[in-house]
Amino acid sequence: MRMLVVDDEVDIANMLAEYFRMEGYEVATANDGAAALEAVSASRGGHGAFDIILLDVNMPNMDGFEVCRRIREHLSCPIIFLTARVEDVDQIDGFAAGADDYVLKPFSLEVLGRRVAAHMAREGRARRQEQAVRFFRGLTIDYGSRTVEVADRPVDLTKLEFDLVALLSKRPGQVFDREAIYERVWGWDAVGDPSQVREHVRRIRNKLAAAGLDEDPIETVWGVGYRWTAK
Repeated sequence: MRMLVVDDEVDIANMLAEYFRMEGYEVATANDGAAALEAVSASRGGHGAFDIILLDVNMPNMDGFEVCRRIREHLSCPIIFLTARVEDVDQIDGFAAGADDYVLKPFSLEVLGRRVAAHMAREGRARRQEQAVRFFRGLTIDYGSRTVEVADRPVDLTKLEFDLVALLSKRPGQVFDREAIYERVWGWDAVGDPSQVREHVRRIRNKLAAAGLDEDPIETVWGVGYRWTAK
């Protein structure tokens, strides 16, 4: 499991990294918000996305709430805030930003370790569900093996094309604007233009039709973006 520890106190970050490495985790550290976002971006670029993030709330320049909000646009892994702020408003802000849990400083490493293990167990169950096969009007999507078939005929999709199909098909009926699709599929630091989304949707449609799919599963919501309509 890959973990990211974000804390502006270097000694705390190093202590946590050492502890969780002994627990079998692969751990990266960052000491400010910008470095955390860079680490997340690098992980999505081919090094393997993080499975859990420990995130300090009180950091200079960019606090944990803002870092969490920006990470949450692209990753769904558990995020645990490390904080000495116990006021209710902070908890509300944290959960609104996308946090999964709070651990108050000072904390016991053993207790934190158990909290992390509990989140990873729940995440494992969710991933097993996520890797299910879904069927849509003659279209089969296997999220675990990242394959798409039309009537048992495989459809050769690129990585970006499959990621786009997965994003839409996991949330049938939800409208995604082109900018949101571009950020989630290409990444917030991608160099390009959201207009690329239109071209990739066109290619997906052509490939599905060529494989024999009668109905287009992706609806264009004019002036906005796209949604998955297949059931």
